[in-house]
Amino acid sequence: MVRVKICGITNAGDALAAVECGADALGFVFYPESPRYITGAAARSIISQIPPCIATFGVFVNESTETISRIRTEAGIDVVQLHGDEPLSMCRQFPRTVKAFRVRTLTDLEPLSACQSSAFLLDTYDPIAYGGTGQAFNWDIAVEAKQFGRIILAGGLTPENVALAVVHVQPYAVDVSSGVEQSKGKKDRGKMRLFIERAKAAAR
Repeated sequence: MVRVKICGITNAGDALAAVECGADALGFVFYPESPRYITGAAARSIISQIPPCIATFGVFVNESTETISRIRTEAGIDVVQLHGDEPLSMCRQFPRTVKAFRVRTLTDLEPLSACQSSAFLLDTYDPIAYGGTGQAFNWDIAVEAKQFGRIILAGGLTPENVALAVVHVQPYAVDVSSGVEQSKGKKDRGKMRLFIERAKAAAR
């Protein structure tokens, strides 16, 4: 069964709706330049309202280990997701980490062999943005990446293409943010429900 992570949660209503729709994990973006940015205190308030079986991810971009540790503790998140240009060695600084890689060619997978991470999140390459582009990449690259460990597939996934993505890649998990939004930072319950239903049905 593929796992589904709804990322870019900014409010309790969206978090609870995602859980009710069947999400396995929620992501909170602690990157001030993101339109989905949230503070550690606000994330903690939301996390206190969701069931304990739901995994929580904190998304960080080029932050220091000290800042990540502080926010991780403040928010009470389970997994640190490093989504910037952090050194691979930083993955060993926290109990559970996911390292994100922006990919466009097979050569972008080379660092995965030297990275000690609980899973690898593959997102679409953008020279400026760190995720949230709403654009997909060549899924054949994600298939090749599976030799290095668990793959979380992201980048341009929507209710319309997630089933095809799951069948093609058979990833450990899929990650979506903009693909289930009605506006930046605000989720669409109907889109979340369709996304999760179709992802899980495709994995059976």
